[in-house]
Amino acid sequence: MLNKKQLLAESVLFRGLAPPLLQQVTDLASTKKFHRGESIFFEGDEATGFYMVGQGRVKIYKMSLDGKEQILHIFGAGEPFGEVPVFHGNPFPANAVSLEPSTMLFFPRREFIELINSTPSLALSMLAVLSMRLRRFAAQIESLSLKEVPARLAAHLLYLTEEQNNTSVVTLEIPKGQLASLLGTSPETLSRIFTKMSGEGLIKVSGKKIEILCYDKLLEK
Repeated sequence: MLNKKQLLAESVLFRGLAPPLLQQVTDLASTKKFHRGESIFFEGDEATGFYMVGQGRVKIYKMSLDGKEQILHIFGAGEPFGEVPVFHGNPFPANAVSLEPSTMLFFPRREFIELINSTPSLALSMLAVLSMRLRRFAAQIESLSLKEVPARLAAHLLYLTEEQNNTSVVTLEIPKGQLASLLGTSPETLSRIFTKMSGEGLIKVSGKKIEILCYDKLLEK
């Protein structure tokens, strides 16, 4: 069973809150369950609140006019999503779907804004998270617009080493088809690049496990 208070206490958004305030946030959050492949919200939906992943994973994506999917983010336990539209009052700018059976915490917009207005420390925590998201978006845009696909993959693998505690062996938490969408390429092209990097001795691929054999050369990609 999901322990809401513990999850919030360990999340990047609410870590360090004083116990009384943490309890207020806990009481505000409601639990919602989603099946694998179930939509959480669609682009253009009214942003009546935001979410945090309790258990499972969520894909944030947009669809082009010709039906091509571009993945923007994959979020896991403890990560909030859909929070930006809540503050400026606009609809959700992208789609969200559960990648596996998942449990979400939902924070209603009006009540959460009232809490922020009375709690400057909570507003500062939100600002820090939004600033971090902005940096990630900027890096993703730079990667997609300025880098070739091998450099995008190298950057993603290096990002995973940091996210997974600077280990030399990282785990791909999404299928390679979805990773291709995240990197703005096709599954076939991504497969060829994995094969080429393996042949160059940069990485060793074992299913979802990727061993980084030459960190410095990946940095040069």
